[in-house]
Amino acid sequence: MTILERFEAAFVACPLVAILRGLTPDEAPDVGEALVGAGFTLVEVPLNSPDPLRSIAVLAERLHGRALVGAGTVLNPSQVGEVAAAGGTLVVSPNADPAVIGATVAAGLVSLPGYQTPTEAFAALAAGATALKLFPADVATPLALKAHRAVLPPDTRVLAVGGVVPESIAGWRRAGADGFGLGSYLYRPGKAAADVARDAAAYVAAFERSI
Repeated sequence: MTILERFEAAFVACPLVAILRGLTPDEAPDVGEALVGAGFTLVEVPLNSPDPLRSIAVLAERLHGRALVGAGTVLNPSQVGEVAAAGGTLVVSPNADPAVIGATVAAGLVSLPGYQTPTEAFAALAAGATALKLFPADVATPLALKAHRAVLPPDTRVLAVGGVVPESIAGWRRAGADGFGLGSYLYRPGKAAADVARDAAAYVAAFERSI
């Protein structure tokens, strides 16, 4: 099974990406297990976290066969190779940089670039993006996504990222969100794994109710 096929299966199983900004390698095993135990299959460690590549390596090994792991805040093509070398398969960016998307596609990894406008969305898709990340979603609003959906190719997957709480998932789903990236409401530095597990379960339950 290719990485893209594995992403497809993981996304269908649970289209929620855990964004673990600030995670340390020591925290990674327990937090990773908490997320997988709640049903998560996609995990992102932003590169502006402490020792992010080590955390990615730890999670990729620990969660192998249960979740795909990758990096967030990937801002240049050279970082794509570093993520791949650490065992990461997801390359997530806050922006739609064709160079980063192209490097990700060339490496056979999953490209999830951020966008705000239809112009950025179409440019990212033309560069080979696997799916799109509407970021920051709390600025864009569900109404904006609904308008984007009217012109984007129907099979485009869009994740709403930024400010999403369990109570807002249903509204985003009605507007056309296929999935979500979940950050500080799910994890923040030092948060106990048990608390992560509780909040992760709440997100999964809210998503399942929205289907």
